[in-house]
Amino acid sequence: MTTLGVTGGIGSGKTTVCGFLEEQGARVFYADLEAKRLMQEDPAVRAAIVDAFGAAAYRDDDTLNRAYLAEQVFGEAARVKRLNAIVHPRVFDAFEAAKERAVDEDVSLLVHEAALLFEAGGDAHVDVTAAVVAPKADRLAWVTARDDASHEQVRDRMQHQLSQDELRKRADHVLENDGTLSDLRRKSVELYWVILEDRQG
Repeated sequence: MTTLGVTGGIGSGKTTVCGFLEEQGARVFYADLEAKRLMQEDPAVRAAIVDAFGAAAYRDDDTLNRAYLAEQVFGEAARVKRLNAIVHPRVFDAFEAAKERAVDEDVSLLVHEAALLFEAGGDAHVDVTAAVVAPKADRLAWVTARDDASHEQVRDRMQHQLSQDELRKRADHVLENDGTLSDLRRKSVELYWVILEDRQG
C-alpha cells in the first residue's frame, strides 16, 4: 500500500482532488475532519484544551466553542503551537490506525488530506506528497462565495498558510488547478496512476 499526503491552501481544490482520487479507488483520511472530531469527542483532548484555554472552550451544551478558541489563538503563535501540540499527535495516531485498516483491507492508495500537511509534520507520515495550487483570484472568489466571507478575511487566512510557491518546492507532485473541473479530474486520475506505478516500479 502507498500513502499520499494531499495539501493546498484554502480554496485551492484539494478536497475536490481527493474526491476524484476516491473515484479511482483511493481511501481518504481527512485530517481536518478528524481533528474536529477529536476536539469534540475525545475526553483527553477536551481536558487538555480546557486546561490550556479555559472552560469557555466548550459551551454549556458540551459543543466546542470554535469562535472562542479562535479568539484565544488568533495572532498568538505560542497558543497556536500549544493547540496543535494537543491535537496533531492524536490525528497522526488516528492516521496510523487508518493505515493498519487499509493494509488489512488491501487498499492500494491511502490519502492523508490536510491543509497544514507540511506545517504539522504530516509529510513524515506518508510515502509521497502532492500540493494543489490555483490562481489567487479564483481561490478568493470561491472561498468568499462558499464561506460568505470578505476578501480581507480570506486573505488573512491565506497569510497563515504556506505560500503556493513554498508548496511547489516541498511537494513531490503539484496539481495546477487553473482550468476546468474536467481538467482537474484528469490531472487527479493521472496522479493516482503515476503514484501507483512509481511505487510498484
